[in-house]
Amino acid sequence: MTMPDQEQEKTPGAVPAGETPLATPPVAAAKAVAAAEEVSSQYFFGEPLVGFDPSEITGSLVVIEGMDGSGRSTQIALLQEWLESEGFAVQTSGLRRSNLVGRDIDELLAKNAATRLTLALMYATDFFDQVEHRILPALRSGTIVLADRFIFTLIARGVVRGINRDYMSGLYAMALRPHLTFWLNVRPETAFGREFKKAQAINYWEAGRDMSLSHDLYWSFIRYQTMIKREFEVMAKKHSFLELDGEASVPAVNKQLRQRIGEQLGIRATKYTPSAALAHLWR
Repeated sequence: MTMPDQEQEKTPGAVPAGETPLATPPVAAAKAVAAAEEVSSQYFFGEPLVGFDPSEITGSLVVIEGMDGSGRSTQIALLQEWLESEGFAVQTSGLRRSNLVGRDIDELLAKNAATRLTLALMYATDFFDQVEHRILPALRSGTIVLADRFIFTLIARGVVRGINRDYMSGLYAMALRPHLTFWLNVRPETAFGREFKKAQAINYWEAGRDMSLSHDLYWSFIRYQTMIKREFEVMAKKHSFLELDGEASVPAVNKQLRQRIGEQLGIRATKYTPSAALAHLWR
């Protein structure tokens, strides 16, 4: 027989009658937030994109970084042909390719009619427009995205022009983390020789002429690209770039790229000979 004032046996975790249960214990809430941040950090450099679902990503994002003259575009073309021959769908991306502001940036560059901060913000707009309309849809469909430059070039350009490093990094906090990031490292002198040989001219912006580094075109290019190179060296350590010798032969660099990408995608045999259309690049 139970006495009226005798306490009933309490079930562990039970909420006494008349009391409102806590929605989530503080410790559990903290763990949930930490877990969400950990998952986010796997896919983004900072804050996650709204509505992003990691389970939807079935493709791979491969970035090739490096200054003009490092051989990025050549390697992108060869890798695209190789991957497509292996049965993969491939899409490329790069700077100033968005439908939203790509042409506007070209016009501003041609007229030298924008401040450094304005250009930085325009490039950020171009980047995220491509993320939304090209890169994410491709990755969701299982496509391999080959990016000819990424946020690292944009951050480096802004920083060497005097824009705060944290500000530049913050602009790209919602940028996707690539599955692989390669850096084709070359000396500025080598890059200058390659670019001049190819076009018989040197791009105003790639020579840093807007920064008044030197009245001499050659030395302006060397000094500017040396500054960019130093920024890449910092980011290479921070973001674990796969550094390759961009001064090696095209076949040698391509072989290393294929081997590492093959490991990522599960391609066992990575032998490749370019088609007649791309044979002129194989030197």
